[in-house]
Amino acid sequence: MRTFAIGDIHGGLKALTQVLNKLEIKDDDTLIFMGDYVDGWSESAQVIDLLIDLSQTFNCIFIKGNHDVWCEQWLSSKEVNPTWYIHGGKETMDSYEGYSVEKKKAHLQFFENLKMYYIDSVNRLFLHAGFTSMHGVEKEVVKETLYYDRTLWEMALSLDKNLPKTNVSYPKRLGHYSEIFIGHTPTTNFNVDVPMHAANVWNIDTGAAFKGKVTGMNIDTKVFVQSDNLPGLYPNEQGRNK
Repeated sequence: MRTFAIGDIHGGLKALTQVLNKLEIKDDDTLIFMGDYVDGWSESAQVIDLLIDLSQTFNCIFIKGNHDVWCEQWLSSKEVNPTWYIHGGKETMDSYEGYSVEKKKAHLQFFENLKMYYIDSVNRLFLHAGFTSMHGVEKEVVKETLYYDRTLWEMALSLDKNLPKTNVSYPKRLGHYSEIFIGHTPTTNFNVDVPMHAANVWNIDTGAAFKGKVTGMNIDTKVFVQSDNLPGLYPNEQGRNK
């Protein structure tokens, strides 16, 4: 039994397909998707189609990202958030052209059922962005923090690499979990195109929304596979490189 965490996709169906093929998924594998399935490249609706299909065959856990929240709101109310529109929403709306009312309802249900976070049997935490409560993710008061926060990753990056988890100065936020897996903040912001590790946090958003890749990581071995760079897969598009 293997478990893979798959980073932000942002409408890159071709990239997601590459990653799934490279992982050579088996029936007893678990796939944990870290959120931001839509917004950026031209196949957001088609990404959701594939994720729904995968969940019929494999054990899939879907985390909610901030872009997924925006798309859910649009599917539910038909209202267009202006911030969403300029950050990939237009491309997502275009990808739904020709979709029936019933198909859109099925996608809305998918978004409504996304998890805010997931904790596995050995106390590994999976969430899209971060959290601020020193008492752990369950005690986070403002739930939007779970898909917007960047301070958790900033804190992990700033820590002394030699500081042991048992040290009194080790951040209580991090100490609640054996490991934490996130997306949301592209590693390409730091000129890195592979997953980054700081303290007990793994960041597997490798910039698929922009000029990077989609990544799938075995959470036990930390071996990972990646797609091609998204601009190469969608040469006539800009993604969110605007």
